[in-house]
Amino acid sequence: MSIESVTQAKASIAETSAYKTLSAFFDGGSFTSVATLAKSEDCYAEVVAGMGDVNGAKVIAFAQNPDFCGGAMSEAQAKKLIKIYDLAMKTGTPVVGFYNSKGGRLNEGNALLQGFGDVLNASARLSGVVPQISVILGDCLGTGALNAVSADFVIAVKDARLSLDTMGNNCDTEYNAENGIVNVVADDENDAIVKAQELLDYLPSCNLEAVVPFESEESGEGECLVCRNVDNGSTYKINLDYGKNARTAFAAFDGEVVGLVNTLGGKLSSDDASKIAKHVRFCDAFSIPVITFVNTEGFEDIRSAAKVSSAYAEATTVKISVVTGTAVGAAYIALAGSGANADAVYALDEAVISPVNPEAALLITDPERLNVPVSEQAAVVEAYAKDNLSAEKAAENSYVDDIITEAELRSTIINSLSILDGKRVKTIAKKHSTI
Repeated sequence: MSIESVTQAKASIAETSAYKTLSAFFDGGSFTSVATLAKSEDCYAEVVAGMGDVNGAKVIAFAQNPDFCGGAMSEAQAKKLIKIYDLAMKTGTPVVGFYNSKGGRLNEGNALLQGFGDVLNASARLSGVVPQISVILGDCLGTGALNAVSADFVIAVKDARLSLDTMGNNCDTEYNAENGIVNVVADDENDAIVKAQELLDYLPSCNLEAVVPFESEESGEGECLVCRNVDNGSTYKINLDYGKNARTAFAAFDGEVVGLVNTLGGKLSSDDASKIAKHVRFCDAFSIPVITFVNTEGFEDIRSAAKVSSAYAEATTVKISVVTGTAVGAAYIALAGSGANADAVYALDEAVISPVNPEAALLITDPERLNVPVSEQAAVVEAYAKDNLSAEKAAENSYVDDIITEAELRSTIINSLSILDGKRVKTIAKKHSTI
């Protein structure tokens, strides 16, 4: 191939939608293509891949190219993706994949299955080593969807389709967001690119590096207690549509990135538990501190309690819990108590901490006090909780380290993060948890 034909081929590839997607994703002028001229049968491989900078940080990325055979997976595409994953392993660099494919080149037969398997294996080896983000821009159906959802985070545009079902059943973004498969919903491709760029700001390059600090900001504003205490404008929400009684997010306290878990009252469902556990496990894998705000009556089922308890107990990253409302029974144990093995536990002055819900505690310890009209029982329970299940009582029994006001909350967390920055924990060698 002459230099003229090479130049012409590169110019042709640069005009494709996938190349333009990566050019928009990377900082201007930093994108360097990898295996640019790799071919798949009679056309160029159905994926554009390369490396560059995103907001000044090194990132490796690929984008399936619907302009070449509909972006279909092929042996050539698989080899190109494996090369990308190998580069990420060697350099400790995050991987972002943009998916838009009509499936696979079925004429390749078993070689196609081998390609899918090799790509999935390469991605799995990187799990917990470097952050991985999938961005679904169009169709991602069949076996290819398995690799996409194996990433740490999945961002999808509203009209994307993501499913193992090649017929496209239960594949729309709304369905996948409500079921926790899609973590972040974007309006369109440009919004998805921006959301991927923003998410990378909260992540380290690999599990051996720390997150680059945010520029320190003043505390935020709003009705939400958490919003008022994190750095202004630093919150990045994860799985907003999945699980209704808990919120997970990334944010910053005085520039330091943390993972947030905020329970919103009521009982935690199976969806809430899965969302919390996954977030805690990710933060632990990359040594991101976890700040948990506890206000919940417990769990809807024992399996959910075990899932959350296991995630917290295994996590060796910095863990700080703040009881902001009610912490009852298993919820206190799993999120803030000995089960969570938290490094610091604080309670706001109006918090309630109890082995069972306050009404049950009163019924067990002093049932005569409930011999009042039904309309007055709530006030009786509230008074009992204030006298017997208060944060002060918990502090007296060393169940919390200190009682603080909301005005002290931000500075307390910032100071605790500073003190715990050098935390080191050795654990017993094992392959993985079985819970």
